[in-house]
Amino acid sequence: MRILISGGAGFIGSHLCDYFINHNCSIICLDNLITGQKENIRHLLKNKKFKFIQADISEPIKINEKIDRILHFASPASPKDYLKYPIETLKTNSFGTYNLLELALKNKAVFLLASSSEVYGDPTEHPQTEKYFGNINTASPRAVYDESKRFAETLTYSYHTKYKVSVRIARIFNTYGPRMRIDDGRIIPNLINQALTNQPFTIYGKGNQTRSFCYISDMVQAIAKLLETDYPKPINLGNPNEITILHLIKLISEITGTESKIKYLPLPEDDPKRRKPDITLAKKYLHWSPKINLEKGLKLTIDWVKTII
Repeated sequence: MRILISGGAGFIGSHLCDYFINHNCSIICLDNLITGQKENIRHLLKNKKFKFIQADISEPIKINEKIDRILHFASPASPKDYLKYPIETLKTNSFGTYNLLELALKNKAVFLLASSSEVYGDPTEHPQTEKYFGNINTASPRAVYDESKRFAETLTYSYHTKYKVSVRIARIFNTYGPRMRIDDGRIIPNLINQALTNQPFTIYGKGNQTRSFCYISDMVQAIAKLLETDYPKPINLGNPNEITILHLIKLISEITGTESKIKYLPLPEDDPKRRKPDITLAKKYLHWSPKINLEKGLKLTIDWVKTII
């Protein structure tokens, strides 16, 4: 089986490359390296089953080999990145999604879209089910990511209904683990880096906003299971255990043995106050639920961060 993974040098994408290489698949990894890192896939570059192509998927794509599966994971994913690259983010999730869907149509390949919990915006429904339509301000700075993911979902499902492309849509909630960029602004690498370098913990708002964090190995398993179903509509993937940011800081402090002070900063515009997936559909169709609890996942992530700072 030959699998094309866009954004394959990114955090989740590189772990998927590992997973499918270990399952005897051939991988074509596409990445323009705006936010992906070649270091994430360096150990695969000499593998005969792995091919890296530096390319921008918002431009037309030419792949000569027959492709069986396409996993679309390209796109800046942290607010710091997509606020820095707003047009690139919009193009990747619109033109890029279109180009890869055309490639899937040509190859009769299964297409999996990495969507995001950000399609729910700042939710008024809690926890978030796939039936919830979201609460998004199109003029918000975050909308370049939120709305482009919503468009990508609609385009993907339209290729299914019009052209019968076999599609999967993964609404991915906060995921963490080794290979996250510690400077990408996301909460877990940011706090771990601050703890290990004796900097104050930065909290946006009062710290009582909540998130739910899924460890990378659990997410990879969920994506692999989703790929092998025939369920074409959006499905939440994430850990339903909800935690406040203040509690997260307490856990990281206990694991690292630090007692850093807290620096409070203004809450960003339209930042979600609560975020928790309802994973009923994932349990029903994938027979999946996360196995790694937050404390264990944080310890594994902290051990990895220690090796790179």
